[in-house]
Amino acid sequence: MVCESRTSLGKCCTLFLIGAFAFWIRVLVTLHSYSGAGTPPRFGDYEAQRHWMEITLHTPVQEWYVNTTNNDLSYWGLDYPPLTAYQSFFHGLVLDRFEPESVALHTSRGYETPSSKRLMRWTVLTSDAIIFFPAVFAFSMAFHHQRRFDESAWAFAVILLQPALILIDHGHFQYNCISLGLTLGAVASICLHRDYLASVLFCLALNHKQMSAYYAPAFFAYLFGKSIRKKNPIFEVMKLGVAVIGTFLLCWWPFLHSRTAEAVLLRLAPLQRGIFEDYVANFWCASSLVVKWKQIFPNTVLAYLALFATLVSFLPSVVQQIRSPSHRGFLLSLFNSSLSFYLFSYQVHEKSILLPLIPASLLILEDFSLYRGMILCAMFSMFPLLRRDGLVVPYIATFALHLLLLNVPFLEKSLSHVKERQHPSLKYMSDGLLFTGCLIDLLYLLIEPPPRYPFLFEALNSLLVFICLVLIGLHSHIQQWSATSTHEQIDADKVKMN
Repeated sequence: MVCESRTSLGKCCTLFLIGAFAFWIRVLVTLHSYSGAGTPPRFGDYEAQRHWMEITLHTPVQEWYVNTTNNDLSYWGLDYPPLTAYQSFFHGLVLDRFEPESVALHTSRGYETPSSKRLMRWTVLTSDAIIFFPAVFAFSMAFHHQRRFDESAWAFAVILLQPALILIDHGHFQYNCISLGLTLGAVASICLHRDYLASVLFCLALNHKQMSAYYAPAFFAYLFGKSIRKKNPIFEVMKLGVAVIGTFLLCWWPFLHSRTAEAVLLRLAPLQRGIFEDYVANFWCASSLVVKWKQIFPNTVLAYLALFATLVSFLPSVVQQIRSPSHRGFLLSLFNSSLSFYLFSYQVHEKSILLPLIPASLLILEDFSLYRGMILCAMFSMFPLLRRDGLVVPYIATFALHLLLLNVPFLEKSLSHVKERQHPSLKYMSDGLLFTGCLIDLLYLLIEPPPRYPFLFEALNSLLVFICLVLIGLHSHIQQWSATSTHEQIDADKVKMN
């Protein structure tokens, strides 16, 4: 008994130290620049988040998404769902308590004092620690409980030290840790067979950031596929529906009550911004080097084309999960669905690569080559954005640290069977991507592009990553349809028992 308690204490201490180190890395990244630092008149994402705190704090709920004298929507108008607005209000209370000038109505635009920046940074750090960290721990305990501790601890460290999310949230400045943390909590709940809790948590994620819809097909397919195999399938689907509708009603009630729900919905669909803006590594941007989509079709037609291409892309993954729901298949479906949205949907941002990257990280012990390829794609695709933000140093440091973590010398023997299952094609692709991506980044830093092609390196970068993402997507779809595992057999048995 004493030996077992000491072993358990040692494992807890190891996980705590991993979490503490991951938090410290985040703190170090916050010491660097952020989106729009010192660049008037609109600044950047940092100012957008601060402005939303100002608006939600000083105007009534019914005006948050409506153009008024106190809320000029042309200046960083709220364009995320209600839970983001509530989060902005809560964080606005914190800033108002310690430095009210930083969120004063009308007079705080571009407010960037050192103390207010520290307060803003800590709102993200605490959100990460309260929501994302526990969600990662819950997933590790739920999905990796049958693994050896050194494997599960390594996977726990890889997810927490994933550099792309750290750089976007704590460097560039956003709160993706909240929506992604809620999604991870939903995934952990599914692994624990708590489907109603999973439905509520995922609905909360959707109500924080609409990009969480990238995961919706996978959640629907798994839960629907599992429900129709139970004794009373219609009743099971109805219970899930009550959980979903109830959560949405709770989040949207202030806007339904004030009859401003339509205004919120209009803010969530940015059709006027076009099918893409910057050089994002998806189909529309990469193919625009040959086909000038924006010149051929109006925005409404492009939106329908994007919707059709996205549906066709993720449909095989959805069908597989409805036919044969399983935990491993569900994680692969999360990846395939989110990657389909990233590659083909309308108005995709560079930061959206975080959505397929998260399920890829959850599969690291199942498919190391999939994650290795995805983390390289994510980092290289976001480099132009991070360079504009003045985050080259933390980019290099966190990237190098993560590559080291993926090849930890003292764990090489115990993790050898994990890496032996690498798909040869993906391994060679990743090696080539690492070399070519580093070369493009170096050229981007040291050489001025020709005047005739000012965005040459961004175009090369997006094209390279797009090709790699297509190959990874084909691999993951094949894996979802063909792979069988102990997890799947256990899941099938439990569904029959229920």
